[in-house]
Amino acid sequence: MADGAENRIPNVLSIAGVDPSGGAGLLADIKAMSACGTYACGVVTALTAQNTKGVDGIFDVTPDFVREQLETLFADVRIDAVKIGMLSNAGVVAAVAESLERHRPGFVVLDPVMVAKSMDRLLAPAAVEALKTRLLPLANLITPNVPECADLLGISEGEVLADLEGSARALWRLMGRRDGWVLLKGGHVPGKDATDLLLSGNVVVQFPAERIETKNTHGTGCTLSSAIAARYAVRGDMLAAVKEAKDYITGAIRHSGELSVGHGCGPTHHFWSVWHNVK
Repeated sequence: MADGAENRIPNVLSIAGVDPSGGAGLLADIKAMSACGTYACGVVTALTAQNTKGVDGIFDVTPDFVREQLETLFADVRIDAVKIGMLSNAGVVAAVAESLERHRPGFVVLDPVMVAKSMDRLLAPAAVEALKTRLLPLANLITPNVPECADLLGISEGEVLADLEGSARALWRLMGRRDGWVLLKGGHVPGKDATDLLLSGNVVVQFPAERIETKNTHGTGCTLSSAIAARYAVRGDMLAAVKEAKDYITGAIRHSGELSVGHGCGPTHHFWSVWHNVK
């Protein structure tokens, strides 16, 4: 262990696609991880032609080059936590799974990115099965929203909404590991609050927050999962990491009106807690 290791800044890796507008994907992950006190690394899985109004095109990085990026990074950099976002196809899912199986990073957050805020599909339907069989068992935490939960379980969104805890428990069983955690996000649940449900075995914890009326919610899932990976790398405690990340994303949404980015579904303010003294 290097000198001063007990005070070292954690290195956190995002494996995700690139959104040129910076609101979601790898660029948003890097911002969130940095704002939450870690050094951020990134492996690119896909390029997108995307803005705040929608996704016009996707160019997949080949599985071999995704694998090469990962192997080169792991060969040199200590990675304390990993966040997985957009993977696009089954070949990339397999490449990521193989590298994680080989290097076994200490903490993995899987955000099963399937559909963009604009409703453009980001994960090929054929890749959903690969995601379930190859990556769910490697994740310490998965962070689906209601549509993603329904997609993974093969049920309707209405069925998920009718039994949020039961749906989260079904996902936990699907992970196939007793020490796994599911954070079922409440952004699609009707009501005045946006309450996320964290579950592992018999442990069930709710994280309520005020629902903020704004169209600036582009990349909220990417940002939250990245913040959790970062705060877990700092704290080493799941409940504390989720609470701190939830507080962070709530603030990022609340302060999103300070930005002026695009004409559609705008981004959150990733550096809201950092830039308050910047003039």
